[in-house]
Amino acid sequence: MKASLMFAALFAIAAPSFAQDAPAQPNRFLTALPTATERFEIKGMLVERHGSGPRALILVPGLSSGGWVWQQTVRDFAATNTLYVVTLPGFDGRPAVAGDPFDNARDALAELIVSRKLVKPVIVGHSIGATLSYALAQEHPDRLGGVIGIDGLPVFPRTEDLAPEQRAAMADGMRKQMGSLNGPAFAASQQQYMRSIGMVDIGKADDAARLSARSDPQAVGAYAGAIMGRDLRPGMSKVKVPVLLLAPYYAPDAPFIGNITKDDKVAYYRALMGETPNLEVEAIDKARHFPMIDQPEATSDAIRRFLKRL
Repeated sequence: MKASLMFAALFAIAAPSFAQDAPAQPNRFLTALPTATERFEIKGMLVERHGSGPRALILVPGLSSGGWVWQQTVRDFAATNTLYVVTLPGFDGRPAVAGDPFDNARDALAELIVSRKLVKPVIVGHSIGATLSYALAQEHPDRLGGVIGIDGLPVFPRTEDLAPEQRAAMADGMRKQMGSLNGPAFAASQQQYMRSIGMVDIGKADDAARLSARSDPQAVGAYAGAIMGRDLRPGMSKVKVPVLLLAPYYAPDAPFIGNITKDDKVAYYRALMGETPNLEVEAIDKARHFPMIDQPEATSDAIRRFLKRL
């Protein structure tokens, strides 16, 4: 496998477009957005609470994304769980905060758990949200009930063998490259990514791109560099809670990523999870980087099965 679909967004690479333009229409992610019961902030992180239930789920979106990526997940679980949907500083129109964005976000998630007195919540993280979830589970192994990572890993794919100085240099380059995109160039990169890497449905991809383009490019670059510069694998043995990793797979994309099979991708993701003690890796077929949007039913079913085993 020459490259992973998981973090292709961070490279802002020129990837092929697999569909034609979609007709203009109201942004479906906004028109269908569930109404939150409560909204509040922690360390610049927006938190929206939905539903009720004995077990809390904390939903953490990925790079450039807001809480809108979780709308179907919210509808599927609000009747049985209390959901805390977060939007990280710098994303989806939120102002950025000073300091290392990864450390700040991890600490904000920890404060959410403590301030709301959440008992063994399950963290559901997408992309860099998954990486944040693993970091949180390493720092606070006794506070969580489980972790679900959706196309997110503890180390940037295909950098697992880099020396520390190489990783640092690549992280700095990533930070500068992505942070330099502004205005139309940033919007164009978001659209190309969503169409080619993000989602199968071209209409949803364009709607998502218009929303992700509201993020601060410099903040996006800072998060990208922070992720690239980290390798959390040495600490994965500290993650004592059950972990489910969902690996989306879309067969028509295989020729562009070395003709890997679904089993190949699952095996590669499992290898990158290091010494995680209690790990399951499951493929979500016919989905790109956002399986909760491409295949919401299959994604929610996988989450339900995991929750029943806790």
